Amino acid sequence: MLKFLIIFLMTISSAFAQMNVCTPELDTFPVQAGGREKPFYVLALDTVKYMTGESKIEGMDATTAFCKLSLKAFGMPLEIPVNIKVDHVEVRKLLGMKEDQTTIPVSELEMKVGIMETELAQLKENNSYKKELTKVNSRLGTYAAIVNGRAWTIPVKEGDKIKFLSIGEFMTQERVEGAAGKGANPVSYLLGQAKSDYLSVNGDHYMLEYKYFKWNLFVWALISSLLAIIAFVVTKNRIPGAIFTALTIGLQIASMTMRVLISGRAPITNMYETVMFSGFGALVISCFIFAFRKEIVFILAGLGCNILGLFMMKFAHGMLDEGISPLVPVLRDNFWLSTHVSTVILSYAALALSWLIANSLLLRSRFSTVSSAEYRYQVDLIYTCIKVGVVMLAAGVILGGVWADYSWGRFWGWDPKETWSLIVLLVYMAILHGKYTSWIPAHRFVTLVAGAFMSVMMAWFGVNYILASGLHSYGFSEGGAIFLGTFFLIQIVILVIGTVKMKKTA
Repeated sequence: MLKFLIIFLMTISSAFAQMNVCTPELDTFPVQAGGREKPFYVLALDTVKYMTGESKIEGMDATTAFCKLSLKAFGMPLEIPVNIKVDHVEVRKLLGMKEDQTTIPVSELEMKVGIMETELAQLKENNSYKKELTKVNSRLGTYAAIVNGRAWTIPVKEGDKIKFLSIGEFMTQERVEGAAGKGANPVSYLLGQAKSDYLSVNGDHYMLEYKYFKWNLFVWALISSLLAIIAFVVTKNRIPGAIFTALTIGLQIASMTMRVLISGRAPITNMYETVMFSGFGALVISCFIFAFRKEIVFILAGLGCNILGLFMMKFAHGMLDEGISPLVPVLRDNFWLSTHVSTVILSYAALALSWLIANSLLLRSRFSTVSSAEYRYQVDLIYTCIKVGVVMLAAGVILGGVWADYSWGRFWGWDPKETWSLIVLLVYMAILHGKYTSWIPAHRFVTLVAGAFMSVMMAWFGVNYILASGLHSYGFSEGGAIFLGTFFLIQIVILVIGTVKMKKTA
């Protein structure tokens, strides 16, 4: 039996070697992972990023690297060094890593599995340290699944249905010998036949996800947003800017629609999607307000918020994961997900407009001359944005309470996310009423509005990245504390600069 197994492995290894199976054509091969059918390209990219934090391994693209690692299950002598990502400082210390070292070779990590398991067994509190330690252990398990032939699934036709087998289960001696008997390279024949069988039963709907990631419509939307701002600033003719703004909105609607069709849910279930939706929401809200107020500042502020969001989506890979993952059960009610979360995120978008205009006014007042009439007009624009934001946030908090009662059996529980949402609402309601009653003068109003957005950032990012506790744990992400700290520092500096100028001119 052992002799036949050795011969079989030598045969299939030879077949793999004769045909370079790890080619770009493999990108569109259908696989199943995370409860969804998707292109091999998406599986490989998500997996490689999850393990290493990068989209390539040793200069190889994700598809090639994933494929070659999978071939190790068939005795292919491929030595590909893989480094596992480690984000938490304390976990790095536990693993004996250097302070500036962010990844650890698999060969080293495998020798420290016992240390991780012992540490996990002793940890009682489910804090960020334990979560990261669990994640590092999971990343190593993902690597093991790839090299053992369990992570790459192959579609198999059974009657009028398709089921998926791991490549290790699929490449049996019987199948390989049967394919070889047809006079074709067995691996090439089997993979090609598997894809044809899948397409004949399920069609090519899974290819929408391939197009979504390959087309990069959000990148084009970022370029279009930048061109819109440039057009509005450098020319008095608003038509070019309006065209680029409309193009930006169209690109983002198309991309979000593709994401909704792929995932089957509203695009507001993780930090990546909330950033995506908030930037888009800020731009759309600014356009609606512009329709009534006819003030171009709103459009510029909306484009500015959108650009900030798109920049984060493109470059903040350590904070935001663009992958499409299955939902936890509590989030699978699309009605509440679509109403509560979208309302809250749109309120943050409206408040972001007020924040951007307020900071702009503070800096302009510090470094140039702003007339009293213009200052009061800008204050009125900020006031309009806050009114929209407060109304939507109040509605979002109430809807969240109703959803909580429906899902958890209680309307309010002082969960960190709930508490901070209420804090944000109270802060902005105080500012709103203070302005309405003239209790807060105009120059203090601008300063307070600029500073108040820090409470939004705490509710939005801080609860996830710093507190990392509570029933809303399904929305958590690791990392991002440096980003949040930097944001707070820059905002405080702007407030100090603006306040110093006001005291001098008072």
